Amino acid sequence: MNERLNELFNSISTTITSASNKNLLDFDISIKQIIHHLKILQESNKSLYIVGNGGSAGIASHAANDFINMCNIKAETFHDISVLTCLTNDYGYSNAFSKLLECHSDSGDILFAISSSGNSDNIINAVNSFKAKNSNNIVVTLSGFSENNKLRKLGDINFYNKSESYGIVEISHQFILHFIADKYCGNC
Repeated sequence: MNERLNELFNSISTTITSASNKNLLDFDISIKQIIHHLKILQESNKSLYIVGNGGSAGIASHAANDFINMCNIKAETFHDISVLTCLTNDYGYSNAFSKLLECHSDSGDILFAISSSGNSDNIINAVNSFKAKNSNNIVVTLSGFSENNKLRKLGDINFYNKSESYGIVEISHQFILHFIADKYCGNC
């Protein structure tokens, strides 16, 4: 048990943060930048979109709950099963989130994209679609496994956990999103 907890704590404490130009960023500075952008988003009555698959979808839903309930930020996950299956049927699963972001996102919105592997086609496509429609909007990515994963290169701020354990990567993503919400609300 202690060994697994040590692995988790070490993994979270060594999370690598980078910019879109691949330059490494200080974790605390990255969090402050995200908080700054979330304040602008809230003041402008814009939306925070959070996308993920499987366990990452659960993390996205939990984070949206926190941002809505604790921070009074408009947050959306796109997990309505009838809409998601409609778009999957018509455009393929790799384009379902992209189509939703094309319809819903606007200038000034923010996207948090979560993928443990960093290589989920629908998450990659969602980021690319969001940036194509709103080139000045902020994208924050959370990924793990291979340091060369595709998602890690796409965000304005990218959190990467080098673990290859789904559990460790997912817990680190949940921790980071909780930390951002808590910090935004002044709870830490």
